[in-house]
Amino acid sequence: MAVQQAGESVTTGTGGTHSGGCTCGDCPHGAREGHRRAVAAFLRARDEFAAGHGLPTAVAHSASASRQWVSAELTQRAESVAARGRAEGASWLARLWLRTACAVWGAVVVLLLAEALTAVGAGWDATRTAALLAALLVAAGLTTASWFHRARGGALAPVIGEDNRMSTSRTVAACWVLVTAYAVLLLSGRLAAASGHAERDALISGLDLARGAGMVTVLAVVCGVAVLVRRVVGLRVLGQRLQKVPADRPRAADLLTDDSGRGAFTDLQYAVVCAVALVFAAVRLARRPDQLPDLPWGLATLVLISAATYLAGKYAEGGRPVVLSVVRSREPGDLDGPIRTGDDIEIRGAGFVPPGAQTADRLARTVVRIGAVDVQVPLVPVPGGFRNPTDTTLTVPVPAEVEPGTVEVQVITAAGVPTNRCVVEIAE
Repeated sequence: MAVQQAGESVTTGTGGTHSGGCTCGDCPHGAREGHRRAVAAFLRARDEFAAGHGLPTAVAHSASASRQWVSAELTQRAESVAARGRAEGASWLARLWLRTACAVWGAVVVLLLAEALTAVGAGWDATRTAALLAALLVAAGLTTASWFHRARGGALAPVIGEDNRMSTSRTVAACWVLVTAYAVLLLSGRLAAASGHAERDALISGLDLARGAGMVTVLAVVCGVAVLVRRVVGLRVLGQRLQKVPADRPRAADLLTDDSGRGAFTDLQYAVVCAVALVFAAVRLARRPDQLPDLPWGLATLVLISAATYLAGKYAEGGRPVVLSVVRSREPGDLDGPIRTGDDIEIRGAGFVPPGAQTADRLARTVVRIGAVDVQVPLVPVPGGFRNPTDTTLTVPVPAEVEPGTVEVQVITAAGVPTNRCVVEIAE
């Protein structure tokens, strides 16, 4: 009861309706500003609690009660921040479709200016007209797709994964599909404008497999990798061999990083190699607009090796969380002894915090199952972060509901993946 009253007093003392942690539906600052203010208010509260400030007098006399109250208060605030973050992410996605459409038509304008500049002295010809018409068709198709998928990011909707992150494999495949489609439309426009049989036969032969074998091979491989990666990740998540936590919104950095935001070598090398090959294909198409870009087999082989490395990395990443040992957590000055009801236990292992689950609302979802009792892992703040839980250690109290004797301890992570069971003895 004292903890409840203390929490109510702190909640009512935070200010007006539109204070720093605003979560109301009619915030005049908008979803983005409301989320920014909520995050700033949460960080201030976390650092204050870490420094020992802001504790109500009703719980200040007890270390366990203070820790419980701080954890509950931070969890509640973190859930509000997460709700505001999801609202901001949905609002950002809804606005993204217009930005993607503007970017697509901006590329068309750049192409028009480049063709106009290169036509000075050389004159405007049918090839430039066909290139511009092909760009207009591609831009119109992407704009139409953006409209129908405007709630999911517009033209970027197909490359956003189920975890609400930008997918490297889908983005690479989409880029190759767009370049190939543009090349075929360019050849179709030139074929429609051709007047002589010899010119038409030359344009049709430009689509022969002998000339575009490298391009076709790379396109088939990157599309196959995109499909296979989705299948691999889905099966590993269902098999509890890979932990996936959804993001608030997709970011361009997702193409080069893992779920935790750290740079990933496999994603980085795949994106860089394919970007270089795409630039070469675009230059080759500009120099020889009468055929598909003929990628040299050396460059095509380099893309295939990069794709194989990326796919192998997807097979190798992840792993189930594991509990290695459970020991009694002893404060300095305490006597050694067995684990009893009311003591803190330290669970040592690996994989307790899934990639991308470093936020407070995700950390608060970590649960330790002691026998038949589920114990919420308390949030223990320190300046700049949290001391508990971490990826390798968890500290939780043994509740009074746990009967003395042999019990099993198991951790359930924020991704919902359970660990192995570790047997411990609870003394009377």
